[in-house]
Amino acid sequence: MANVVVVGSQWGDEGKGKIVDWLSSRADVVVRFQGCHNAGHTLVVDGETYKLSLLPSGVVRGGKLSVIGNGVVLDPWAFLSEVERISEQGVEVNPDNLMISESTPLILPIHSELDGIRENREDGVKIGTTKRGIGPAYEDKIARRAIRVCDLADENHLLDRVKNLLHHHNALRRGLGKPETDAEALHAQLLEVAPKILPFMAPVWHVLDEASRSDKRILFEGAQGAMLDIDHGTYPFVTSSNTIAGQAAAGSGMGPRALNYVLGITKAYTTRVGEGPFPTELNDAVGQRLGERGHEFGTVTGRQRRCGWFDAVMVKQAIITGGITGISLTKLDVLDGLTELKICTGYKLDGKIIRRLPAGATNQASVKPIYETMPGWQGSTRGARSWADLPAEAVKYVRRVEELIGCPVSMVSTSPEREDVILMRDPFKA
Repeated sequence: MANVVVVGSQWGDEGKGKIVDWLSSRADVVVRFQGCHNAGHTLVVDGETYKLSLLPSGVVRGGKLSVIGNGVVLDPWAFLSEVERISEQGVEVNPDNLMISESTPLILPIHSELDGIRENREDGVKIGTTKRGIGPAYEDKIARRAIRVCDLADENHLLDRVKNLLHHHNALRRGLGKPETDAEALHAQLLEVAPKILPFMAPVWHVLDEASRSDKRILFEGAQGAMLDIDHGTYPFVTSSNTIAGQAAAGSGMGPRALNYVLGITKAYTTRVGEGPFPTELNDAVGQRLGERGHEFGTVTGRQRRCGWFDAVMVKQAIITGGITGISLTKLDVLDGLTELKICTGYKLDGKIIRRLPAGATNQASVKPIYETMPGWQGSTRGARSWADLPAEAVKYVRRVEELIGCPVSMVSTSPEREDVILMRDPFKA
């Protein structure tokens, strides 16, 4: 049985929650390997809706081990709040079914404060972050001054680590005209939360290795999407981590040989939240219709998503950089009833036709989409579970998407319900 990596192939919000839930029912271990509580998954299990941000999707299913890997940055207070909220829905979360890597960096109050300060600059320049401190926490990790989960167990040296961290942050705060953070106060906060976090701490790399050797099926759950990747996305309007499949190895402590199948979750149209370029964006009645029919509001932030036509150029690029094996095409039913559909097959930039999204922010904002038009369908695809249930035009649309992105469609999702899936290839049996 194969291990499966699930990643987004656009700008996130592709419907990973449902597909991860569908896969997690077949997995033994579910691993979060990057991001934090800025990403949201909505799961519907037996009529109950669960909104997860940080916790792996496996927590809502009994008999699964859920893991938060070292590639994640963890806000301990947000973590405990989410555990409490899910527990109130009848989900048991304990150290037997949830583990946190001992080397996972922590998001502290100073990180979210700094995030908010930067996003509210007087000159109006902003990236469009969720202001949850994720970026500043990753900065501290790379700068080797982060406080990690294992540091909470080292009470004798924790204060020294806090002071070292604040040597940098208080200099920033002085420069920004903000009051300094008191080391003793922050240290006290960490000592208070430590006993609640430490029971979940584990050598995750070792646990996952043992699971693999025991032929356990491991599902690696990514957050955001490929075009928000810090290296391969629409920089600087990106997240602060690598969102592509290669990060599943680095962010969990497993080698790349453990990554057998990469499933790219791909919406049948395109959406984006926040700032940044969006070549196929629709600021018209069609864009509004897609947003309304697709319920395009962020699970975590509630922010309305920008909507546009399917961008085959961008998805093909994500497939190449992300090593995607097959895609799960989601929200096909949102396109029901449109008389015509458009797919972006290339861009025009400075009078030339290009088949890739350029790296520079100025060029990314300047490209103009080249569209191919296809007929829509008047029948319904909602709830379809076989090709025979789809209108002929919908089948042609899916097949054309396959051709343009150069990657097979392994699954098609036709509603928010978990079982409303047309399955061509089971990733775990690939």
